[in-house]
Amino acid sequence: MKVSEQTGNILYLSHGGGPLPLLNDGRHDEMLSVLKRIALQIRKPDVIILISAHWEAEQVNILAQEEPELLYDYYGFPEEAYHIEYPAKGDEALAKNIGQLLSEEGIESQLDYRRDFDHGMFIPLKIMYPDADIPCVQVSLLSSLNAEEHINLGRALGKLERENCLVIGSGFSFHNMNALMHDPAMSNGNNIAFENWLIESCSSKVLSEEERKTRLIEWEKAP
Repeated sequence: MKVSEQTGNILYLSHGGGPLPLLNDGRHDEMLSVLKRIALQIRKPDVIILISAHWEAEQVNILAQEEPELLYDYYGFPEEAYHIEYPAKGDEALAKNIGQLLSEEGIESQLDYRRDFDHGMFIPLKIMYPDADIPCVQVSLLSSLNAEEHINLGRALGKLERENCLVIGSGFSFHNMNALMHDPAMSNGNNIAFENWLIESCSSKVLSEEERKTRLIEWEKAP
């Protein structure tokens, strides 16, 4: 998918298991190292647009609050997990701009002035940009989880003309918690097989853009 040169960098990354990356959980050491390294390798953005796996809505919702708080949308963790702070600002003007752009592309959306930043946002950004000095606008997924609709959403966001804007997709490519708990070895093999397919689908130079789109739309045929 081609993106406007003015948009800036685009990342798809894992934000780890709940708040564990910020709780000295050794299993996340590599993730912390990689995210910190990425933040040093790219130009520091003026604003961030973040699509979190933990926000779904019937139509695209765009967080328009200027001063969102944090939504601790997890449970069963130590008390300190519910006192994490990340006082980043929102950007109402950018949220409106995104809404207008989506409307022009025939995608229904609405501004949300009540929701707060979920952990798909504040976990990776606290690692990458701990000073919380970059405004961020969250954009929801569609609850239909229809792949083609999300490809169209991504294509529309790619037309946003905003200099030095970092776009982040935050989640996992594999999130079968039941499998992880009951058969870690098998789930790890399944994870790797799907991840290899996903990397090939997104980055192979052999595939045409139409073939790439078809593979992603038909992702349930993947390993």
